[in-house]
Amino acid sequence: MNELSSGKRWVVVGLLSASIAINLIDRQALSVMAPLIRAALELSPSQYGYITAAFQTGMLLGQVPAGSLMDSLGTRIGLAVILGLWSLINAGHALAAGLGVFIGLRFLMGLTQCGNYTAGIKAIAGMFPAQLRSSAGGIFNAGAQLGSVAAAPLIVYLASTYGWRAGFVIPSLAGLVWLVPWLAFFPKTLTQPQPKQQQAPQVRLGQLMRNRKVVGLFLIRVFSGPLTTFYWFWLPEYLRSGRKMSFAMIGALAWLPYLFGALGNVMGGFISDRLVRVFGSVDKARKLGFACAFGLSTLSMALPLAGSDFIALAIISVVLFGNQWVAATYIATVGDVVPHTLAGRVNGLAGFGDSGATLLATLLTGIIVERYSYTPVFIAAGCLPVLALLSVLFVLQRIEPAVIEAAG
Repeated sequence: MNELSSGKRWVVVGLLSASIAINLIDRQALSVMAPLIRAALELSPSQYGYITAAFQTGMLLGQVPAGSLMDSLGTRIGLAVILGLWSLINAGHALAAGLGVFIGLRFLMGLTQCGNYTAGIKAIAGMFPAQLRSSAGGIFNAGAQLGSVAAAPLIVYLASTYGWRAGFVIPSLAGLVWLVPWLAFFPKTLTQPQPKQQQAPQVRLGQLMRNRKVVGLFLIRVFSGPLTTFYWFWLPEYLRSGRKMSFAMIGALAWLPYLFGALGNVMGGFISDRLVRVFGSVDKARKLGFACAFGLSTLSMALPLAGSDFIALAIISVVLFGNQWVAATYIATVGDVVPHTLAGRVNGLAGFGDSGATLLATLLTGIIVERYSYTPVFIAAGCLPVLALLSVLFVLQRIEPAVIEAAG
């Protein structure tokens, strides 16, 4: 079969991008409708906190099993299974009538949704050569930012017009409809040729965990993932409580950083692949791409010095542009380092580190902001990209196929 050399692979990338946009809309439905749900079900702030923590716990525990599922079933069936499941689980929120049910549903949402990112990375690693991989990864991951932009107005409209329960049911239908073109367009087998040294041996999870390059990929996610999630969860709260911005102004402007994040995915991915063609070296190109992107991400440190709301939003927009450039480059780097047949498990391990670091960062952010201010949080957020770059240079080291020996 020759689907991988045709325009169909870009259709698949578009479908992957749509899947992660649906993921973010479904994921953020609860937070957008939280005031309505808390009032309807008489939930306290601490009870709502239990619900959100359940989702993060599911995300943490599901990463490695989801990666193994993708490697076992393949991306075509694996992503269809988890997307179908989370769509049904999300729709099930409309039937929830109490705290315990919401906690269970959010845990299951996290457990199933966490595999979406891994599925995209695995598919792109198998479909694209190095010269196009970062561009494809950027387009795929831009869906997450676009989903963040669309979530609030869409869910608010549905909840205001049809009630909060419709805010869960109607977006879930989009996921079920998505399954039709996905199963029609994604090839049943991936035939993108792999270099001889990248042919995947039979390998145990413990072997992957001891591999230096896999540890490097793990640390990149650990230090870069929490920054994206921080701005997803805390941006509106920071603009309201930290900068005293009105709700009307937040509604008018808070979507801009997410749009710049989407541009960072697409433009950063294009730049990273262009560098591969210019240098003729994947190693030099990816490292330069990482260095530029992480450099922009460190600007979080400058936020406490921002004198106006518009300057603050401009800084956040640049930070998210850089951080999503990182994401596009990382997606390509996974394919550069490991064969696509192992990409699910490798990114599942990295996702476990990302989810664990994000959960810890989320808890610490609330404590630090309550006791001190946002200033130490932004300083820490600016230090994380430096640690991630050091992980590239001194742990991952040369970006080339990892030497992975077969299990004895």
